[in-house]
Amino acid sequence: MTAPPPDPQGETRRADKWLWFARFFKSRTLAAEVCKAGRLRVSGTKVAKANHPLRVGDVLTFPQGRQIRVVRVVALGERRGPAPEAQQLYEDLQPTEPAKPKDAPPPGAEREKGAGRPTKRDRRQLDRLHGRGDEV
Repeated sequence: MTAPPPDPQGETRRADKWLWFARFFKSRTLAAEVCKAGRLRVSGTKVAKANHPLRVGDVLTFPQGRQIRVVRVVALGERRGPAPEAQQLYEDLQPTEPAKPKDAPPPGAEREKGAGRPTKRDRRQLDRLHGRGDEV
């Protein structure tokens, strides 16, 4: 059996395989699901199939967790290697977010005074105000 003729525009790699090689997803199945759901864009065009061919220079946009990733394909790769090898496959075009201070509380952790459930002291004061206090 003969091999298919080489692509005149250069070598290609399946989108799901490349996303898995570059370690954006833990499994190739997860990468394929992103493609099938239409959440992957290649150079601005929505991709509906996991077998969409990627070439060096393509710009990919896809959601990963709570952020949108924008990367340029630098190399196609031959295998899913260690993380340092995977980072050589792409150039991150995403603007860097300012670093959050390490001692900052998580979002939503700070409330205004008086917001939320009343403390025991607050409940006692309300009971006294409404005339329901200390009756035994």
